[in-house]
Amino acid sequence: MDEHIDDDTGDHHCVHITGDSLTIDDVVNVARKKYVVMLSDNAKEKILASRKIVDDLVDRDAVVYGLTTGFGSLANVSISKNQTRQLQVNLIRSHAVGVGSAFSEDVVRATILIRANTLAKGVSGIRLMTVLKLIEMLNKNIYPYVPKQGSVGASGDLAPLSHIMLVLIGEGEVFHKNQRVDTQDILRELNFKPISLVSKEGLALNNGCTVLTAVSALVLADTNSLIKNAQITASATFEALRATSNAFDSRVHMVRPHHGQIICAENIGRLLNGSELVNSDIKKVQDCYSIRCYPQILGPTIEAYIYAKQKIEIEINSATDNPLIFDTAISGGNFHGQYIAQAMDSLSMALATVGSVSERRVARLVDPKLNDGLPAFLVEGSGLNSGFMIPPYTAASLAAENGVLTHPSCVYTIPTCANQEDHVSMGSFSSRKARNILDNVFHIVTIELLLAMQALDFREPNTGIAITAAKLYVRKFIPFVKDDCVLYKYMETLHAILKSGNLVNIVEQEIGSLKM
Repeated sequence: MDEHIDDDTGDHHCVHITGDSLTIDDVVNVARKKYVVMLSDNAKEKILASRKIVDDLVDRDAVVYGLTTGFGSLANVSISKNQTRQLQVNLIRSHAVGVGSAFSEDVVRATILIRANTLAKGVSGIRLMTVLKLIEMLNKNIYPYVPKQGSVGASGDLAPLSHIMLVLIGEGEVFHKNQRVDTQDILRELNFKPISLVSKEGLALNNGCTVLTAVSALVLADTNSLIKNAQITASATFEALRATSNAFDSRVHMVRPHHGQIICAENIGRLLNGSELVNSDIKKVQDCYSIRCYPQILGPTIEAYIYAKQKIEIEINSATDNPLIFDTAISGGNFHGQYIAQAMDSLSMALATVGSVSERRVARLVDPKLNDGLPAFLVEGSGLNSGFMIPPYTAASLAAENGVLTHPSCVYTIPTCANQEDHVSMGSFSSRKARNILDNVFHIVTIELLLAMQALDFREPNTGIAITAAKLYVRKFIPFVKDDCVLYKYMETLHAILKSGNLVNIVEQEIGSLKM
């Protein structure tokens, strides 16, 4: 009988996992805000029932992949009943071969949560005590050392997941007090008692694309914020450049009714509401593409985000190991990461586009030939002062870097495991490069907003409701730049404001929630 493990923390900031109802918001709350995790009673019952089937199969000496056979191309090698425990431990030890820098704590926590939720579906044949031990790792803030590189995105994230599961059995390494240390040396300090794995458990723990899914879930949470910040920033630039509003007229978009395009145009219309700068240049007939075509450019990004979010929400509530346990054990391929890899490659391209169009407006804001009468490089007395000449260089470098990073991973496959695993998704890099691109775009949008705020101080008459609120908030932290000064600290401050979501909150308090 499984020993009892107390999982009742009494904390009201709690996520209950059922195997079927986990959300991206739940992932963020556990990964970053360290909400307590609890397992639902129904999930416990399903886990116990599934484990009974596995025990019966082992007792009958049934030939089942990963229970009584070796793994991968060694599936034809029989394993005796008295070797099944050692088989699972060997699996975790031998598969923990990751390299490179370590995943951040939020990614590792998201991974453990999603893996526990997968096991909560009750088709993995794992013991209840083992699932509760995973949850205990979260609730005790145990942070395993997990190298980023080594997964091919099929057969599961075998290497990174195995690094996590080493800690479960008292091996591997953890980060403790900002130091990377051997788990076994500080088990007492962690107040964590390791377990011994039994049949099927190693395979249930490391078989599934949970790491790349965890990275993707956090990317999507931040993408939501980026898209909103990007639209606020673009609107500030539109006001600074005295754009015309005709391009955002709903009639234009209803005759080309792409969902994302319509949403973006509506959001921009609301963000520009009340502006006395927009349409103030009565001689201007139309704007450049980075302004006039913004709904058509950002719209596909909104749709790529919606698609990726749908796929990740399915994935975080899916059973992804092999074999799966129903009334018997069935071998399948739910561990293959193509869905996530393809979605994240698509999102990478969409995110890079947000950065590239923002960079074009950055260049326009500082160019006296294109910025509608604003001073060169947005500073009086340019010549002695360089003003904002160089932040556009940074934006250009980041946009170019993103162009290289958008090269898709999911179209590549290198067979593994003696050609038994002859097609893999390479989705691990799909999710990690989406993270890199997203971070770069946040910096580009930060630069655009910094310049737009500076430009607006040269303009009369008034900005609209939304941008007025945004500018008042930004100016609490970033002053108008009269003479050359160190700009990178302002960039860092504004970047933190965008990442925090505070600017979005300020604007949405004025005009209501931006649509997504």
